[in-house]
Amino acid sequence: MPSADDLLALSATELSRRIAARDVSCRETMQASLARIEALNPRFNAIVSLRDPAQLLAEAGERDAELARGERRGWMHGFPLAVKDLSHAAGLPTSMGSPLSPRSPARTDSLHVARARAAGAIVIGKTNTPEFGLGSHTYNTVFGITRNAYAPDRSAGGSSGGAAVALALGMLPVADGSDMMGSLRNPAAFNNVIGMRPSRGRVPGNPDEELFFQQLGCEGPMARTVEDAARLLAVQAGFDPRVPLSSPHALPSPDALQLDGDGRDCASAGSAASGPICRWRPASANWARRRSAPSAPSAARSSPARSTCRASTTGAHGCG
Repeated sequence: MPSADDLLALSATELSRRIAARDVSCRETMQASLARIEALNPRFNAIVSLRDPAQLLAEAGERDAELARGERRGWMHGFPLAVKDLSHAAGLPTSMGSPLSPRSPARTDSLHVARARAAGAIVIGKTNTPEFGLGSHTYNTVFGITRNAYAPDRSAGGSSGGAAVALALGMLPVADGSDMMGSLRNPAAFNNVIGMRPSRGRVPGNPDEELFFQQLGCEGPMARTVEDAARLLAVQAGFDPRVPLSSPHALPSPDALQLDGDGRDCASAGSAASGPICRWRPASANWARRRSAPSAPSAARSSPARSTCRASTTGAHGCG
């Protein structure tokens, strides 16, 4: 069994593989995540509305029992997931960072949250956001300031700042965010992780959401590697007949994606007809390496070398 720090340093792709193989348990993963949150969240304030740890560990144990019966829900089976506090997660309030929002718990999940749950994720709480998501810095009067993972005296970016900081500090394996004018990409850059804004309709909005507003912003993936972001996008994406603007062009399942030998292509395993799901552009164009680590020693991943790059996806080019 890996140490808690080693477990949290795994890519989401490797974590999913190890959970499926039962080399790592869902309960161990949840324990490590909760311990990291307990140690670092009081300072960085990335996670809000955290659920009762005992209940979360019990749910993780149920996921382990499913695996023992040969049942696996999907790529995110047993993953701790904190939802950006602009989206609904059943049983948790959607504060939107505003004292004006009702504190009653949401009755249903937002569409992308429901898809993550269906893929096996366990919703542990929410990630902080500026009030109503309006801003490129994450602070509000309800939960306070979210601090940058690498320099706590500096901005975490926004509006998906809580998600980016939670990822950079290893509290979560992947995270969701939303983007109208940079709210996935800006905090990802500030915290040295990957944030991608999908093209319109790739990740559908909510069926009850006002149609004009859906044209302005969208939900999308955030991760520590491009491969993990591609797999999370595959979980979130997909046509929904209730959402007129959703794309009818399906992506392969997240488990069907694999990197090719030189790390430049992420293709559908065993299906040449489906084409590449993500292609890394040439190093000279869009590749940057940064050699720094979060200021909190226990927050750093095992290697200080962190890599970010832009990825383009078939039908989802991440520009907007």
